[in-house]
Amino acid sequence: MRIRAFQGLRPTPESATKIASLPYDVVNTAEARELAAGNPLSFLHVVRAEIDLPEGTDPYSPEVYAQAKAALTRLEAEGGLQRESEPCLYLYRQQMGEHVQTGVVGVFNIEDYENNLIKKHEKTRKAKEDDRTALNRTLSAHPGPVFLTYKGEQAIDGIVDKITAEKPFVQFTAPDGVEHTVWRVPGGSELVEAFKTVPVAYVADGHHRSASAARVGAERRAANPSHTGDEDYNWFLAVAFPGDQLNVLPYNRYVHDLNGRTPEQLIAEISKVCEVTEGASPEPAAYGDVSMYLDGKWYGLKFPGGESDPISRLDVSRLQDHILAPLLDIDDPRTSEKIDFIGGIRGTKELVKLVDNGGGVAFSVYPVTVDQLIDIADADAIMPPKSTWFEPKLRSGLFIHTF
Repeated sequence: MRIRAFQGLRPTPESATKIASLPYDVVNTAEARELAAGNPLSFLHVVRAEIDLPEGTDPYSPEVYAQAKAALTRLEAEGGLQRESEPCLYLYRQQMGEHVQTGVVGVFNIEDYENNLIKKHEKTRKAKEDDRTALNRTLSAHPGPVFLTYKGEQAIDGIVDKITAEKPFVQFTAPDGVEHTVWRVPGGSELVEAFKTVPVAYVADGHHRSASAARVGAERRAANPSHTGDEDYNWFLAVAFPGDQLNVLPYNRYVHDLNGRTPEQLIAEISKVCEVTEGASPEPAAYGDVSMYLDGKWYGLKFPGGESDPISRLDVSRLQDHILAPLLDIDDPRTSEKIDFIGGIRGTKELVKLVDNGGGVAFSVYPVTVDQLIDIADADAIMPPKSTWFEPKLRSGLFIHTF
């Protein structure tokens, strides 16, 4: 793997706690507006810039990207964000309860992404990829890091342990209770060398961010007759964590309607393809079990199994292949407007609220494992969209790569 130090923008230690924000794709516009209220330093003013425009503004309109550019310029002009004095890597540690993960922050090469040395496991949704592409293009910056994982290397672990024994550059606890700690690594040559022993990395979270970075990099490459390959647009911002440190939560499904069926009719149809039991736990106890919330009740679903390939064995694939597509008309979940994906951090109570208030049906799944993700990516296969939800989420605004 090629990793490089970069001379980007970052908060001052004093401003970090106010600037750092949740990533753009885990909050909607109303939630982002509420979180940023009274805090002009919040990076949500950049990654969710529609919050500073009139309500009802199309979040994909040119005005939003112009507003994001103005917000980023303002944060730097007012001193909340500062240009790093020299190229650096960083170590980024997150602690959520008892869970701790420590990643290496740097820039990774878009050619490695294009050549599948950085492997993917999901397709992207066009609207979201176009949105992040427009934002990166307008900002000439990557405002949020891609979340990469790799099979752990003892040499890298040893370097990380040595650096994290020193005093951190930034340390704060966010309002959600997650502790964030950052160490500066000027030059980062020891880590750059150590990463050369890592054969491949995997996009754990951030397929739209990585795809948009590659698109904008390719645009800049094509437009530059003096292109050398060393320019900053050839690199994208990411944090790489060893796979054995990751915490994967389920990515649940909410379908808006029953496709013309009554609850009783839907249960009867589902009973033809899997075992259905009433009174199940909202959270499946094991891989192979799915819980369904319908008409005020939880049901347990158990599929017969026996699939031969790693994709079809996934619970989200079984759900898609046997229920969502044939019974609920969700032929392509990437583009269908009849389905919403609900991150596991919101819990199953969110599924109950959605169904009780809006009708339809919700499905709670057991989380995919990191080993399953790696096996599927190594096979150059693609998971169903929104199969994995990683926590804690990487904060935006702590590291900004400009190009």
